[in-house]
Amino acid sequence: MRFPLGVLFAIILFTGCQSVAPRVVTPRSTAIPTTFSTATPATADTLTLAQLPWHQFFGDSALVTLIDTALHANPDLLVAVQRVEIARASLLAAQGALLPSARVGATAGFDRFAAYAAQGQTSTNDGRDLPNGVPNFSMGLQSSWEIDLWGKLRSRRQAAFARVLASEQGRRLVQTALIAQVASLYYELLTFDNQLAVLGKNRALQERAVEIVKLQKLGGRATELAVQQFAAQLLRTRSLEIEARQRIAATENTLNRLLGRYPQPIRRGLPLTMQQIPVQVAAGLPAAMLLRRPDVQQAELNLIASRADVAAARAAFLPSLTLGPYLGLNAYTPALLFQTPGSLAYGLLGGLSAPLLNRSLFRADYRRSAAQQQAAYWNYQKAVQTGFEEVSTNLSGIENYRRVADLRQQEVAALTRAVDVSNDLYRANYANYLEVVTAQRSVLDAELILTDTRRQQFLLLIDLYRALGGGWDASPGAAGE
Repeated sequence: MRFPLGVLFAIILFTGCQSVAPRVVTPRSTAIPTTFSTATPATADTLTLAQLPWHQFFGDSALVTLIDTALHANPDLLVAVQRVEIARASLLAAQGALLPSARVGATAGFDRFAAYAAQGQTSTNDGRDLPNGVPNFSMGLQSSWEIDLWGKLRSRRQAAFARVLASEQGRRLVQTALIAQVASLYYELLTFDNQLAVLGKNRALQERAVEIVKLQKLGGRATELAVQQFAAQLLRTRSLEIEARQRIAATENTLNRLLGRYPQPIRRGLPLTMQQIPVQVAAGLPAAMLLRRPDVQQAELNLIASRADVAAARAAFLPSLTLGPYLGLNAYTPALLFQTPGSLAYGLLGGLSAPLLNRSLFRADYRRSAAQQQAAYWNYQKAVQTGFEEVSTNLSGIENYRRVADLRQQEVAALTRAVDVSNDLYRANYANYLEVVTAQRSVLDAELILTDTRRQQFLLLIDLYRALGGGWDASPGAAGE
C-alpha cells in the first residue's frame, strides 16, 4: 500500500504545481528613431539643454525664487514624496518576508474533560496523576520561516524595489511638470504686463486723439461722427485694459497656489521684451531623452515590476516549504514552570504544501499580473512615443515662431509708421477719420499679437526643456533631494 499511496501523493503534488494561466505574449515594438524628425545637424548631437539644472536654465532670478518656493511647498510634490515613502515601506515588508519570523509569548489555560470522554489528560509525561480540571501554563519562543524554493519571495522583493525606483521617477515627473508650469505662468504674467503696457500707451494716444478731434469739431473741421468713432476706439482700449488686469490677477492667484501659499503679489524680473530667447536649441539624441524623461523611466520600471509580479504569481502554484521551530517552558502549575529541564519543551515542524483544489485565487492573481504586465508594456510604448511627439513638436514650434515673431515685428513697425502717416494726412485733410481709427486699431492689435507670439516662444522653450527630461536634477532648492 505504501508504493501506490506515494505515487498518488506525487501525482497530486505534480497536478497542484501546474499553473493553468493565460499565455503572455509580448508584441514586437517598432524601432526607435536615431534622431528627431525635425532636428537639424546643429541640434542632432549629444548635447542637450536638459542637462542644465533648472536654476541655470532659467536666467530670471525672480523666476528662480518662485520655482524654489514651489519645490518646498507645493502640495502635489509633497504628496509625491510621500508616495516614495509608501513604496519604501512596501519594499521593507517584501525584504522581511525572506527572513524568519520569531515571536515570544505566554499562555495559560484550563480544561475539564467529560467523564465519558474518549480523551483527556490524566497524567504527566513522568507519570504524575492530574485532576480532572487541568491547568496548563506555557511560555517561550515560536518561529516561522518560509523557504523561498522557487523565487516567489525574491520576485516580490524585486517588484517592490522596482516600484520604489518608479515612485522616485514619479516624484521627478511631478517636479519637472511643476517647474514647467510655474515658468509658463510666470511668462504669461509677463505677457499680460506687456499687454497692459501696450494698452496704456495706446490709450494715452487715443485720449489725445479724442481731444484733438473735439477741437476740430469746434473749428468745423470734424463732425460728431468722427468724435464718436474716436471715443468708441478709446472705450474699447479701456475695456481691454480691464480684461488684462483680470488676467493678471487670475494668473497671480494660480501661481500662488502652485507655490503653496495664499494670494499675494508676485515679484517680476525683467519685462517680457527684455527676456532673452536662445538663438539655437540643442535637443540631443533620442537615447538621451529616453534616459532623462521621468515618465519613460517610470514606465520601464513599472514594466520590470509587473514582470516580477508574473514570476511570483507563477511560483505560487509550486509547493511551499515552511519551517516552524519552537522552544519554551510548559507545566501544569506555575510552581513547576521554571524548573528545568522538566518543564523544557522544544520541537520543529516542517510542512510542504501546494494548491490542489479551488485554485481560483492563484489563477486570478496570475491573470491579473499578466494583464498588468501587458498594460505596463503598452504604457512604456506610449511614454516613448509621447516623448518623441513633444520634442519634435516643440523643436519645430520654436523655429516657426521665431520666424513669426520677426514678421510680426516688421508688421508692428509698418503699422506704426502708418499711424503717423494717417495722422499727418488727417491734419492736412488728405485722410478721413476712419482711416486714422483703422490705423490705430491695427497697430494695437498687431502689438498685442506680437506680445502673444513672444509668449508662445517662451512656452515652447519651457515645454521642450521639460520634454527632454530637464528640471529634476539636484539643486539647492529641490525638494526631496
